[in-house]
Amino acid sequence: MPTALIADDEPLLASSLAERLQVLWPDLNIVAVVKNGLEAVNELNRLSPDFAFLDIRMPGLSGLQVASTLRDTRVVFVTAFDEYAISAFDNAALDYLLKPVSDDRLLQCVTRLQRERKPQFDFNALLSSIHKEAAPLAWLTVGLGDITRLVAVDEVLFFQSADKYTEVVTTYERHLIRTSLKDLLPQLNPKSFVQVHRSYIVNLHVVARIERDILGRQRIEIKNTSHTLPLSRSFAGQFRQM
Repeated sequence: MPTALIADDEPLLASSLAERLQVLWPDLNIVAVVKNGLEAVNELNRLSPDFAFLDIRMPGLSGLQVASTLRDTRVVFVTAFDEYAISAFDNAALDYLLKPVSDDRLLQCVTRLQRERKPQFDFNALLSSIHKEAAPLAWLTVGLGDITRLVAVDEVLFFQSADKYTEVVTTYERHLIRTSLKDLLPQLNPKSFVQVHRSYIVNLHVVARIERDILGRQRIEIKNTSHTLPLSRSFAGQFRQM
């Protein structure tokens, strides 16, 4: 019976992946689900599973660092970021899945794992498929104390840069996520979210108006709230085209 380990610092996503794999591949035995790179290395050394599904950005050690320690376990990276694809295949990855992973794409991966014994792929074709399959981010995983929950991206009023983190602002709540504004922007639907300042991305559907003060500085007012955001000159042109 084939065996696999899942490593992801988002428990809901790890649990969901395990459940979906069990449906698509009933014979696959998920021997461990861990939440950081150090736990992954320990369990991989102890269990030596056939496959490892690794998130790339994890506490302790990254998925790439974990993969570099492996010899016989075959690796599938599951991540929200496509910029690590080349490094992933330098680590002999069997596949590279972009979150959110569709059922069809996961089935394609399972079929590949069932068939392959060595990492033999058309590298350029797979890189191309990564970009084609990427869909706009629909959900965010946020932490509330010991609780992890999902927030619909459509409910977000705006995103604000907070050092290495990004603050997610909805009508009633604020959350911090471990993704920079720069990394977040390409994952969002460009028809709904635009960057308006080096520190802000706004949901266009909640923009009430743009005001200019006596010094010529522009600010964006958010519908039905007291929030106002700065609009930089370098980003103002996109509103004139709407």
